[in-house]
Amino acid sequence: MTNKHLLDIETLDTQRIVQFLDTAEVFFDVSRRKVRKVPTLRGKTVINLFFEASTRTRTSFEIAGKRLSADVVNVSSSGSSVSKGETLLDTVKNLEAMRPDVLVIRHSSSGAPHFVAKHTTASVINAGDGTHEHPTQALLDAFTIRRSKGSIRDLVVTITGDVTHSRVARSNAHLLAKLGARVRVCGPRTMMPPGIERLGVEVFDDFARAAEGADVLMMLRIQRERMGEVLFPTAREYSRQFGLGKRVLAMAKPDAIVMHPGPMNRGVEIDPEVADGPQSVILDQVEAGVAVRMATLYLLAGEAGQSPLS
Repeated sequence: MTNKHLLDIETLDTQRIVQFLDTAEVFFDVSRRKVRKVPTLRGKTVINLFFEASTRTRTSFEIAGKRLSADVVNVSSSGSSVSKGETLLDTVKNLEAMRPDVLVIRHSSSGAPHFVAKHTTASVINAGDGTHEHPTQALLDAFTIRRSKGSIRDLVVTITGDVTHSRVARSNAHLLAKLGARVRVCGPRTMMPPGIERLGVEVFDDFARAAEGADVLMMLRIQRERMGEVLFPTAREYSRQFGLGKRVLAMAKPDAIVMHPGPMNRGVEIDPEVADGPQSVILDQVEAGVAVRMATLYLLAGEAGQSPLS
């Protein structure tokens, strides 16, 4: 089950994480070639089953599958029978009857990919489930950090924003700790889940202190669509206390990098000058997403003993 699916980071061991990252290095070079296609998954079928809106994740999975020569089918909730009342189980069983090799699923309910994995013979990739995890985002973040810094061990990574509703924060906390980083999380107490310390992170409610001496500043989007109540006074007040501008960036190490999983609320969690500045690797994260998702599809759906490029 561990090697057949990618459902979370929490249950992955360090060796498997490094395998994903090392394999992504191979496919990163493919994406920069003149001909950005390899025959690795020819004859395989990948279905992207997205029940939530997505630009970067869905598009990069589609590009990744096509660059591996797989047949890629995109299904959204608005264009599926779910909009007519079909259950998730019935949707999966009907897709299963079409014999796909991989199901990539994004769902608003935490645990949905785990449920799907129990009812299909296809490999299942979690593309984000509720407030639980987003494993490929954490892998591409680690990939970007490693390419920028050479190693992740002993780095100080500060993750700031709406931690309570962030599956990205959870996956990154698990993954970065396993690779030897010191992880700090920062945000309003109303947006910090109880017991977050159990993930081995340091908790701050003062952004300047959390940013001090950091190697990586990772900003999180305010996820209003998941909030059942107002958790901060105004966007201006939030930006003043927890938005990343030049003043707070100066607290970090001079060579610190700035990250954001997107989509960005410019002027709220991050100042445009910082988002587009020389220390930003936000677009590098987007580019890394294709390579990491190519590696994920190859490692889960490729034939035993098959070379990544053949």
